[in-house]
Order: sequence, then structure tokens, then C-alpha cells
Amino acid sequence: MHTPVLLREVIKYLAPDSGENFIDCTINGGGHSLAILQKISPEGKLLGLDWDEQLLLKLKFKIRAENLILACDNFTNLKDIVEKHNFRPVNGILFDLGMSSWHLEKSQRGFSFLREELLDMRYRPQSPLKNLSAGEVINSFSRQDLKEILQQYGEERFAGRIAEEIIRTRKKKAVTTTFDLVEVIKRATPRQYQKEKIHPATRTFQALRIYVNKELDNLLQALPQALEILEPAGRLVVISFHSLEDRLAKNFFRTARQEGKLKILTKKPIQPTLEETMKNPRSRSAKLRAAIKI
Repeated sequence: MHTPVLLREVIKYLAPDSGENFIDCTINGGGHSLAILQKISPEGKLLGLDWDEQLLLKLKFKIRAENLILACDNFTNLKDIVEKHNFRPVNGILFDLGMSSWHLEKSQRGFSFLREELLDMRYRPQSPLKNLSAGEVINSFSRQDLKEILQQYGEERFAGRIAEEIIRTRKKKAVTTTFDLVEVIKRATPRQYQKEKIHPATRTFQALRIYVNKELDNLLQALPQALEILEPAGRLVVISFHSLEDRLAKNFFRTARQEGKLKILTKKPIQPTLEETMKNPRSRSAKLRAAIKI
């Protein structure tokens, strides 16, 4: 099972109790949801959302519980999903914005720069929204557009050089695989950059994934819906994995507090202990923010 990040802290701040109802907006491998179900059963219900149909199919075999409702949908449609399933009241909502290990290791969609796969990076390739794949973005967007994507969503300081090298390369041959893109990045960046702790392709891959799946826009749409759906004294927990997501959550919480709608429970974001990062290295960049509806 997917290793849930900051599990103890999630349970602490969501404070699930018997008979209460919760929504896991990114149920993923089900680690957090399983722990919540154990606290709220038998009367409480959990609504688990995921955009990826394959993940939900796997999850149905992992967690067999009558009080678990699964919905294959984007959390931008949170209010509609709640109405459709008549899921009331809602006592707590969790957003774990981290990628699934399955996506990196098993999906074969080009999320990892460590495996040679086609550049797709879509969580739901068959989505009716027909969003472009990472490969289509790389091979059709202008130099300026590529540069802006890498700067805005990856905070990549060599965005211009990488964009220029993409244009130069694709004139000869399309950049179709993850390894094609990694080679482009290596040619575009200084050798010293390639010796740093973080792999030189990390920020480019992050930027493309966020852009292709509209991850920041989705979060901006979902957070106000979550606040509206919550019962008074309901709790909202957001786990982010990079500064852009964390900034959005921080600003949303701060604005809602100023408007008298939320009380922030975490003065500073909660981060994994050294022990957790040793056991699960992918947790190292996680930040948890929590609030309670007034």
C-alpha cells in the first residue's frame, strides 16, 4: 500500500471520531483513508476521490468497507460530487497533493525521469477535457511559452536555456520520451548544476506535470468549495509538496481567517520528522496546514 505521509499528524488535526463523515479529495493508495475509516466506523462514512480510474480500481480490492464511497472525478467538482452522493454532513476534508508511488513506478506515463517512457504525465489520459500530454506541450509550444511554464511551475532558473534547447532539438527529431527530455536538459544546463543534490530534470518534470494537469488552478477552485461544504467546527487539512502549492494553501487559510471563516490550527506548516523521512524519503518535502471552520 502507498505509504501515507504525515499519517499521525493527519489523524491529530482531522480528529476523526465515531459516526463522523470525511472526504479524502486525493485518496490515492488509501493509506490516510484506511486510518480515518478505523476511527469513524461503523456509522461514519468516507468519500474518496481520485482522478485516475486505474488507481480507484486497485483501491477497491485493497479496502473493502461498506462505508467507503469512491468517486472517479476531479476535486474541482467537489460540491457536485457531494450533492450527487448526498454526502452530508461533512466533518473533515483532506487534500494530500503528493504524487502516488504507483504513478512514478507503474503507470508508464512518463512521470519519472528515472524510467524511459513516453512523455504523457496526465493523471487521466482519457479525460473528456482532452488536456494535452507533456509530449504535445514539449513539441508544439513556442520557446517563450515553454520558458514561462518552466519558470512559473518549476521555478527553474535555467528555463530559457532549456526551452531554447528543446526548440533546437525538436527541429531535428521530436522529444518523445523521458530520457529524450533528460538529455535535452543536460545539454542545456551547466555541469555544476547537474552535480547538485536535486536531479537537474526535477523542476522541469514538476513544471510540466503541474501545467498538464492544471494542478494549481484545480486547488484554487477546490479550496473554497471545501470550506463551504464543511460543517461548523469541521476540519480542513492540506498536505503540499512544493512551495507553489503551500503558498496557495497558506494564502487561502490566511484570507479565510481574516474573513472570520477559519481558525488556523498550524501557525507554521508541520513537516515530517527525521525518522519519517528516513523511512520514506519522498515525504521530505511535505508540509501540512490545518484549520477549523468557524
